[in-house]
Amino acid sequence: MKNELTRRNGYSDYDFFDEAMHDFFPAFYGRNGGHKYMRTDIKETDAEYVMEVEMPGLDKKEIGIDLKDGYLNIAVQKEEKQNEGKKENYIHRERSFSCRRSYYVGDVQKEDIKAKYENGILTVTIPKESPARPQEHKIEIE
Repeated sequence: MKNELTRRNGYSDYDFFDEAMHDFFPAFYGRNGGHKYMRTDIKETDAEYVMEVEMPGLDKKEIGIDLKDGYLNIAVQKEEKQNEGKKENYIHRERSFSCRRSYYVGDVQKEDIKAKYENGILTVTIPKESPARPQEHKIEIE
């Protein structure tokens, strides 16, 4: 039966059972094919950008942030908790996962970026790039 359902509408990568889970948990998966995790709002002020990244149910030790080649990389590694000596009979598990997103921030110094995690929201403040001023070079006349 699964093979028949996976060939629906001529798409070989369609998985009926995976789609059924999306229908049961629409708030978690999203309806518009958006990111499953790390939904992000970005605000601009005169001097900086403020990113608010939705990360519910995490501990800040599970979040990693780094800056490389102008990209701010945010990674999450959430491990499932093991119950010693007790076997659980799960049908479906989603609370153990890892994911990563990258955001282009330009030429910013790592020391200037500030991050705070509170109530399931990671707030990252990134200063705007200051435009490079053209340097004057005087030419000596002989």
